[in-house]
Amino acid sequence: MPASNRPNPGQRAFPSWPDPARPSSRRRGGPGTLLATLGAMLLGLGAWSLSARPACAAETVNVLYAGSLVNLMEHGIGPAFDQATGDTFQGFAGGSGLLANQIKGKLRRGDVFISAVPKVNADLMGASNGDWVSWYVAFAQSPLVLGYNPSSKFAAEFKARPWYQVLQEPGIRIGRTDPKLDPKGRLTLDLMQQAATSYTIADLAQKVLGDPENPAQVLPEETLVGRLQSGQLDVGFFYSTETSDAKIPAVTLPAAIAPKAVYTISILRDAPNAAGADQFVTFLLGPAGRRLMTEHGMGLQKPVLSGTASMAPANVRALVSNAK
Repeated sequence: MPASNRPNPGQRAFPSWPDPARPSSRRRGGPGTLLATLGAMLLGLGAWSLSARPACAAETVNVLYAGSLVNLMEHGIGPAFDQATGDTFQGFAGGSGLLANQIKGKLRRGDVFISAVPKVNADLMGASNGDWVSWYVAFAQSPLVLGYNPSSKFAAEFKARPWYQVLQEPGIRIGRTDPKLDPKGRLTLDLMQQAATSYTIADLAQKVLGDPENPAQVLPEETLVGRLQSGQLDVGFFYSTETSDAKIPAVTLPAAIAPKAVYTISILRDAPNAAGADQFVTFLLGPAGRRLMTEHGMGLQKPVLSGTASMAPANVRALVSNAK
């Protein structure tokens, strides 16, 4: 699909769950007038158009993915997958927890699910959770960092003073994600608690973040980079792949306290395009996908298959087994 015809990144339309079939309103009758004949012809064309749609939809692979991967998916993996396979990547970005909730609630349908934290998959596994996921592969990591706007009045301070002191400055505008809906938001809280212990500042998290759900700071994951770049924020909590991809200056946090995203991928139960989903997972985990992830600042790891391994496609199991 030409880039000019693609919907906005991370906000593509997805197929809704099918509505119950409604009875036809077409009536039987004898020969009609010319107007009736033309109407019937138009109805016939409409029916032909509708009957042709499933064939097109079968070539589309719908991927629900963590919002921190917007640039990688929309400008790297997606276009490369289209070119390599002839199928069409269609992505939707969001917080991993939010996407899992939407999948369970049948509010959003997809073929592939990519999360930023392995334990989110547990919310989709087992009969009580709808058996949406039976296996998943962990394939990459990305540590949490502080990304800041180089035009911010606080930019120079991040180069000269400890990061946790700068974050306490009056008037600094901080962005982060919802800890209830996005793993990065949860990891941000964990980071600040670890920092409070490490630097012996008991109320550090309260001074920097305020309430865990502080509406002045908590923003949708897929908009955080744009808000920082536009100057609406001075600093934000990001994964290193986001700051690397967007060329955002970042403060690397001490390894002892900096949590990491661990990205996982799986094919959802009853995927409308299971064959295309299989191709997408194979592409992402294969040489071309891994090369693109490296170019976009992802920290690759040896793929690890979890869950009911026998439920994963044979070629996915082979890729994991043969990976170095």
